[in-house]
Amino acid sequence: MKQLSIILFFTICAFTLFAEEDPNANKKPRRKDALNVYIDASSFLKKEVPYINYVRDVQDADIIVLGTFQTTGSGGGEYTFFVEGRNKFGGVRDTVKFHTYHDETDIEIMQKGANIFKMGLMRYIIETPLAQFVDIQFTEPIEEEVSSDKWNNWVFTTSLSGSLQGQQSGDASTLGTSFSAGRTTNEWRLNTGLYYNTSKTVYNHVDYTDIRKDSRIYGDAVKSLGEHWAVGVSSDAFQSIYSNYDLGFAVGPAIEYDIYPYSESTRRIFRFFYVLNYGYNDYADTTAFLKTKESLWSHRLQTSYTNFQQWGTINFTAGWSNYLHDFALNRFSIGAYASVKIAKGLTFNMQAGYQFIHDQISLRKGNATVEDILLKRRELSTTYSYQTSVGITYRFGSIYNNVVNPRLDVLFR
Repeated sequence: MKQLSIILFFTICAFTLFAEEDPNANKKPRRKDALNVYIDASSFLKKEVPYINYVRDVQDADIIVLGTFQTTGSGGGEYTFFVEGRNKFGGVRDTVKFHTYHDETDIEIMQKGANIFKMGLMRYIIETPLAQFVDIQFTEPIEEEVSSDKWNNWVFTTSLSGSLQGQQSGDASTLGTSFSAGRTTNEWRLNTGLYYNTSKTVYNHVDYTDIRKDSRIYGDAVKSLGEHWAVGVSSDAFQSIYSNYDLGFAVGPAIEYDIYPYSESTRRIFRFFYVLNYGYNDYADTTAFLKTKESLWSHRLQTSYTNFQQWGTINFTAGWSNYLHDFALNRFSIGAYASVKIAKGLTFNMQAGYQFIHDQISLRKGNATVEDILLKRRELSTTYSYQTSVGITYRFGSIYNNVVNPRLDVLFR
């Protein structure tokens, strides 16, 4: 009887043990436990990284992520995520980067960005209840050795395009081709290329044919001198019916200084650039200065400042150029761009540029015809040009922006 009682006791204990519910069985990730992240995210990113809250305003965020982009010598780009903590993550900052290549598709680039974005979030997610649901995997076996680059960092791009269109009143055709080669390393940047474009338009009703040709061959070499200085040389040969050049040629040295280190160029840059050029021009028609060809020296000084912050982006540019034989032949340009978050959900955007123009040495002698003006066949005299745009955006509603629903979004594009 005693033995029967012992067996029954252990049977009940075993049944209770195995019948007990797994303590983790009913645990599920809760949206309120997710990180509040402020980032200008695409629908793809929201789909790939659904376990955070995409908030609309900086004030509601646990972390702020600023994404920037700059092109690389390979024809691809460098994307950077600047991560800044707030609230309990205050004072914590991270920077994560990834590179793309010219032959990658859009979906490959977006997937790569989503993967890097996930990695940048891990040190923050580990501080939340959602960390228990994260599984990190390494998907590919790593190579034993680094393979050599048979192209030695050179990248080549070529293109050929054409079009043909017409109607009863006339026909138009265009042909364009280009080729470029570049090599970028930490010490050197080399670029060369050419392009040629021609177009022909026939107006049947007035028996008139408009032919335009533009071509250019260029090359430049830039040597890095540390984190702040760079020197280089550039050359440029071109032809343009519009600007009255049968042949134009310019070559000269250049120097640049960046107040901030070049390694911070995805976050901020404040550069000063100077170039001295020797030029030779062979004009298609006699110019307003009674020249058919001439040699001359010119120089240009330019500065630009760009800053990316959580409150927005600002950029300022200014430049001065003139011909050395006559300082009255000059050009001064200024420009500005700003995207500023004024208040919660409210953003102001502005772009403006202005040029004071006194250096049109290639202008054709004589007055422009009506055809020249209407068809823009020749460059016209002017002392200034400008462009400007402003805009304001306001968003309001729920602070969360997690759900992606692409149904019929084509109707609003």
